Parts: sequence; structure tokens; C-alpha cells
Amino acid sequence: MKCLSISQPFSDLVIEGEKTIELRNWNTNYRGEFFVHSPLKIRIEDSKRLKIEKKFVTGAIIGKAQLYDVKKYNSIKEIRLDQKFHFASKFQNKTFGFMLKNAKPFRIPIPWKGQLGLFDVDIPKNKIKNKELVSEIIDEEYRYQWIGHH
Repeated sequence: MKCLSISQPFSDLVIEGEKTIELRNWNTNYRGEFFVHSPLKIRIEDSKRLKIEKKFVTGAIIGKAQLYDVKKYNSIKEIRLDQKFHFASKFQNKTFGFMLKNAKPFRIPIPWKGQLGLFDVDIPKNKIKNKELVSEIIDEEYRYQWIGHH
């Protein structure tokens, strides 16, 4: 599955469904579900600005979301109009807004090293030594897929 690293506090805002646009300076043709990775870097000044005071999970896949469209911004004014959806304060060189929906946090984060761009993640069961953890992740994903689909 594809994965995207998003610095804290923004990765938490994405998986909580509050941040529905992720600003980037590059475009993608990818559409679909992806893992949300929280890298080691925490944007402390943004946490203070947004008044988010909590211990962030970093260095792990913390949830998933769906990228359903990409919005092309032609001016800073357009980006400012969408600020309540992306929460960014600095948006120089940002011209694309990844439109997100169906975000869901994982109850148990999966330790993982991030990469630039949209990268592929394959979580083999033998990578996670705790079999109970694997079982919980699989059970959680199975329940998520079927809730509300009947």
C-alpha cells in the first residue's frame, strides 16, 4: 500500500479527519487509500500555534486515509481561502492540495521509517514479532471494512 509521511501535528489532524487537504509542492496521479506515516520531526511552532499540547507518536504509521483528488492552487490567496482545511501557516512553493477523506487512526501504531513522496509499504507478518499485535491490526482492519457496509 502507498504511504505518505506527514509531520506532527498535521499527521494527527489528518487521521482525526480534521485536516482534509495536505499541501505539497508536487502533484500525483495516485488516487486511493494510503497509510499516514508520522516522521520523527515534530513542528513545534505549529503545535503551539494550533494549541495542541500532547505527546505525539512519531516514527510510525499511525493510520490511513483516502486521497480522492488533487487541487491545483494558482495563488497564495486561493491557498489562504482553504486554510481551515489544511491548517498550514507557511505555504510558499505549495501549489497542490491533496484532497483527503475517510481518515482512520490505528489503535496500535506500526513502527516504520519514512521516505520522501508517496512510497510503498508492505508489512509482512514476520516483520512484527508480536503475533497478538498482528492479530489485533488485522481484526481492526476487518471490522473497519465491514462496519456501515450492510
